Amino acid sequence: MELSPGERIESRLLSKLIPLTSHKANVSMQNLLADDGERIHVEIVGQGPPVILLHEWAADHSLWHVIAGRLKDRFTLYYWDARGHAGHPALGSEPPTVQRMARDLRLLIDAFELQHPILVGHSMGALTIWEFVKQYGCDDIARLCLLDQSPRLLTGKDWQLGIYGDFSEVYSRDFSQRLRTDFPETVLQLIANGRNQRARRLYRENSKGFQRLREKLARMDPNPLITCWESLTAMDCRPILPQIEVPTLLIFGGNSNYYDPRTGEYLREAIPDARLHLYEGADHSPHLAQCDRFIHDLVTFLGE
Repeated sequence: MELSPGERIESRLLSKLIPLTSHKANVSMQNLLADDGERIHVEIVGQGPPVILLHEWAADHSLWHVIAGRLKDRFTLYYWDARGHAGHPALGSEPPTVQRMARDLRLLIDAFELQHPILVGHSMGALTIWEFVKQYGCDDIARLCLLDQSPRLLTGKDWQLGIYGDFSEVYSRDFSQRLRTDFPETVLQLIANGRNQRARRLYRENSKGFQRLREKLARMDPNPLITCWESLTAMDCRPILPQIEVPTLLIFGGNSNYYDPRTGEYLREAIPDARLHLYEGADHSPHLAQCDRFIHDLVTFLGE
């Protein structure tokens, strides 16, 4: 839903920026007070045109530190902990759905008075961007970069490009129940039981990486994350794709845990001005698996 100028002013007045003390040089850490009372942690670094970085499900802003550090001399980076994530107490009156996160993104853009920011979304972050386009259009954004995400997670007779190529509604309901029973292990199995053979091996070996992630997930409140997950699996963003009126960079991992490379090809055809890069050997996080290449591709794309 497009906001009128008056509604945008009102939304800006309803949002407050609360500075936090930063332990890192040249990094500003602030809380965005949303219109429903939620406090959203936002980290800001750099100088130049604004770039908003949106993280994946069950993650937090820290995954962007390396990327932000490489881009801060060219751009001003804004990256948040999405509501319901990173262990922050839930203070808002609205649940952490992707629809609400798109409205949070609108509030962030308005609160910081960002002029035509560039939006970069990985996984859930890409879904948040698509929902933002659905609600507000593309008039206020400059470009998009979408990382390894299908426009529909669930699969069916008419759609095999969702999770694993075989993640039906029945399987999804069972998965949600397992999240409620053992959240950490179910998330780890989602990562491990997919298309990436290395992830399968590391999970079987109980690698240190999986051990650390298991410990981190065990410290999280699963309830808001499950609510968020169920909003993601209910989405079908395919009708939104032709409405994207800004240049779009698509980056997919050749060995993605979840998505067949044809998913990127589908998006390239469906989005009017899209270009696709497939990172051979990279998993669901191609921007981290091949960071140097990602920085080069993103800076080249943004400089066009």
